[in-house]
This record gives sequence, structure tokens and C-alpha cells, in this order.
Amino acid sequence: MVAVAPQTENRLTMQTGYIAQDTTAIRSLDWDRDRFDIEFGLQNGTTYNSFIIHGDKMALVDTSHEKFRQLYFDTLRGLIDPRSVDYLIISHTEPDHSGLVKDFLQLAPDTTVVGSKVAIQFLEGFIHQDFKRQIVKNGDQIDLGQGHVLEFVNAPNLHWPDTILTYDWGTYTLFTCDVFGMHYCSDNLYDVQLQDIEADYRFYYDCLMGPNARSVLSALKRMGKLGEVKLVANGHGPLLQFNVQELINRYRDWSKAQTKGEKTVAVFYVSNYGYSDRISQSIAHGITKTGVTVEMLDMLGTDQQDVRELTESAAGLVIGMPPSSGEKAKEAATTLSTILASAKPKQYIGLFESYGEDDEPIDPILTKFREVGLGEGFPSIRIKDNPSEAIYQLCEESGTDLGQKLTKKENIKQRKSLDSDLDKAIGRISGGLYIITVQKGDVTGAMLASWVSQASFEPLGISIAVAKDRAIESLMQVGDQFILNILEEGHYQHLMKHFLKRFKPGEDRFAGVNTQTAKNGSPILTDSLAYLECEVVSRMEVDDHWIVYSQVNEGRVSKSDSLTAVHHRKVGNYY
Repeated sequence: MVAVAPQTENRLTMQTGYIAQDTTAIRSLDWDRDRFDIEFGLQNGTTYNSFIIHGDKMALVDTSHEKFRQLYFDTLRGLIDPRSVDYLIISHTEPDHSGLVKDFLQLAPDTTVVGSKVAIQFLEGFIHQDFKRQIVKNGDQIDLGQGHVLEFVNAPNLHWPDTILTYDWGTYTLFTCDVFGMHYCSDNLYDVQLQDIEADYRFYYDCLMGPNARSVLSALKRMGKLGEVKLVANGHGPLLQFNVQELINRYRDWSKAQTKGEKTVAVFYVSNYGYSDRISQSIAHGITKTGVTVEMLDMLGTDQQDVRELTESAAGLVIGMPPSSGEKAKEAATTLSTILASAKPKQYIGLFESYGEDDEPIDPILTKFREVGLGEGFPSIRIKDNPSEAIYQLCEESGTDLGQKLTKKENIKQRKSLDSDLDKAIGRISGGLYIITVQKGDVTGAMLASWVSQASFEPLGISIAVAKDRAIESLMQVGDQFILNILEEGHYQHLMKHFLKRFKPGEDRFAGVNTQTAKNGSPILTDSLAYLECEVVSRMEVDDHWIVYSQVNEGRVSKSDSLTAVHHRKVGNYY
């Protein structure tokens, strides 16, 4: 008889630390969380960080996720009397940071809630009770006494439309919520070892901040008017103390690179409606993988002149369906009318349902854009249930498809412009033929590869170059597992033909292909010559590829007397 271990709940623990003069961090450690809001996988859990600042008056910066309700308030009461908090600063209203605001105000109803105008409006929508409030804008200050003067910095769209940063002139601490954060859970309060966190820091930026790169640069410019930043008190992961300037500068460099694209796609969403925020972010992430710049704009509370200018300048438009009735419907309808009036032929259009239970229907709106002369950027995304991992992957792939359509002509032109002698010389570098296959949760992926090489003996390791705009790239993050299928000389054409074809977003890559399941859960191609089970250890960025180094854990050859298929190219500037 085999004993079955009982199912245990995810590990939830608390940590507190004195981080600066009169300043205490309260960290809610979510050790086993493997997903975050737009359904990108987590390898190392996450944290939700909250902060107490003592002066003559007291401020609490953010709360925590509702799953920590009991743990958080027990910890808070152990440090202070909640009723002694004068200001509750809301960096933004995303539930993982403001999920306990209503509970807090029931304990401390005289506390003044501080936030941006949009944040206060959002809170009114889900707290449904009277509360004291103070709306702040860029440059506004609150003096807590004892030298703690708090100055606020507008940072909309990072990555929520209502985000503000808070700078304490008394301790040179910048409270940033999502900005400069990472989903990384450990007992380390600070960024002690940069190499331990930098992959998660970059992945977090790519998923949440990269699609808003212009907004990142705008926020960094506003931050430049503050004093020295000695400590970044972020909302997720370890606080930044030892690598502050290095990690801030990485945001600047990455964002400049993201905004170099000659073409821009305008992504319009409806904040706090259905899954519009999350779906738009996922599509935007897919677009940015192709080198196309994205500008995201909330259809609510937006100046119509900004809508008009962005629509007219964009090469592509992506629109989340707004509600058809209710308070938000009229304002969103005005924005939608402005977009339609400003759209022009030769632009691409992509629409998605927000799944907010009262969406405007897609087809009549799509027809109006087609009548103006817009082409299809990707098939409309129609959602009939709560979005799954597969739906978010479909959204990302749809964004990548749109980006590739916009860059196709430029890529062909660039290939033709390269020096032919150099091009032919590089093309003489040969490689084997391989197919990478992966399954991660409900999501599967596959890619034909030839840029593969053994990279180490101990441990056994390989390197693979993966283009940034490949759909599978999101499934090959540090800690992810996959199969490298090695193709057989003289017996690979059917597999190569299958995996070279262009798959529609969300299409099953393995339909009609014989597979079996490896120990790591990914599919093995039955007709391959050999296979290796691999786990991603590190990634290095080059201009248009990621060099993925992986450890090999298992392997098998099906035909010991056969040879690996070899790929010879005539030119070296494309596959």
C-alpha cells in the first residue's frame, strides 16, 4: 500500500525589517505562487511588500494580497496600532497591493487615503464606503515631520494606469510598488547577490514594463528631479540597496531599446473592466518581441486629443471591447468613436473581448474599421470563459503575429542590403537540425532550430540561440524544461515541413505528429533520432536573439548507427 502525502496549502510567511530611519518593511512571502496577473509563469514565487514610515505623523505605503489577511494584520498590530496611521498611500489599486484596503479602513476609519485621481476613483468602485481621501499629483508633498517629507511622482501605466511613486526626502528612499520589482521570493530582504535575481528582474520588466517603455522613460525623467535614491522599496521581491543605480539604469537602457522601433502599435484597453488590463498587456508583450514599439492607453479618463494623435501615428491598432452599458460605457464609447474617426487605410486592426460580462460585440466594430480600409492584424480574440494559460499564450502569439506583419518588408529590405560576400561567408557555418518541444501547464510550443551547440561537460550543457520574436521564447525562461529533439539524416523532411509552416495563434503545434511524453512533461517526437531533456539555467541577450544555456538531465538515442541531419545555408543573414 502506497501512502499518499496530504495536499498542503501554499507556504505563506511574513517578514519584517527596519530598512531606514523610522521606516519598517512588512513583507508577505508567497513561496509557491507559480503565476502572476497576466499568466506568466513564476519560478521563484513572489512577495508583496508594505511599508510603515514614522514621523510626527505616520504613513502606511500599500497593504497586501487578500490571501495574507490574517497574517498581515497580526503582523501590523504587532508593530503599530492601525488607528495611529494618518495616511494610507496607495501606489496603485491592483489587488495584490490594495486587496486589504477595505479591511484596513474598517480598523482605522479616520485614516486619509492618498493616491492619484484615478486610484481614488478605482477605490470608490470596489470599497463602497465613505473614506477620507487626498488626491496627489506629480510634485505634491506631504510632511510627516522628523524630516520625512514625502514627494509624489506620477508613473501612469507602470504597469497600472493609476501608479504613483513616493520619495522620502528624509531617508532618500523611493517607494515604487511594481516598478523596479521582480517576482522572487527569498529570505533576503535586499538584493544581496545580483546574479541570483537579474534573470527574474529582466523577465518581470519584459512582461510588465517593456510594453510601456515610453512611460518608463517619462517616469525616469520625473525621478531625475528628486534627490539621490539610496534605497528602492519596491512592491515585489527583495528591496534594492546594493545595486540601485545599476538596476535603475537597466530600465533606462532596455526602455530606450524598446522605443527605437520605427513603427508603433497603439493598444487601447479599459481599466478595471473584465480582463482588459491583463489581456492587453499580454498582446503588447507579444508585439514588443518583434521590435515594434507599443503605446498603451486607457479608454477611460484619457484626453481625446491624445487618442487622436496616437491613432493617427500608429501603424497598428489593438482595441479591447468596452462595456456596452453602465458608467464606463459612455466615456469608452467616446474614445472608440475618436479612434474610428482617426483611423486610416493601410493600418492593421486587432480586437479582443475583455470578458467583462457586458462587452460591446466585436463584429459590428470590426466591420466599421474594415470599411475605413484597415487590414486584419490578427483574428479577433473571443473569450468565452475566464482566461486560461492557453488564452494568454494565444494573446501573446497574436501580438507577435501583428508585429511580424509590420516588420516583414523592413526585414526583407535589410536582408538584401547586407554585403553579399560577408553574407555568403557566414552562411558557410553549418549546424545540425533540431526541434525544440515544450509543455508548460496548458501551453505547448515547438520550434525548428539549427543554432545549437554543446557548451559544457560538467554539468552537461548546451546553448541554443532563440529569436526574440519566437513564440516559444516565453516558455524558455530560467528554470523551464524542454526537449531537444535531434533529427535524423535522410529521415527528417516530414518533421521539418510540419514545423516550418506558419501556425495560427493558439494552434496545436503537434496535431498529426507522433509524440510521447518525457519525464519533464514535454513531448518527445517519436520520429527523432535522439532526444535530450533540458532545463534552462541562464540566458544572455544579444540584439535579436536570446542565447539560452541549459543543463542536460536525460537523453536517449533511438538508432545508434544513424547520423544527425545537417543544415547548410547559402546566406547568413536569415535562417
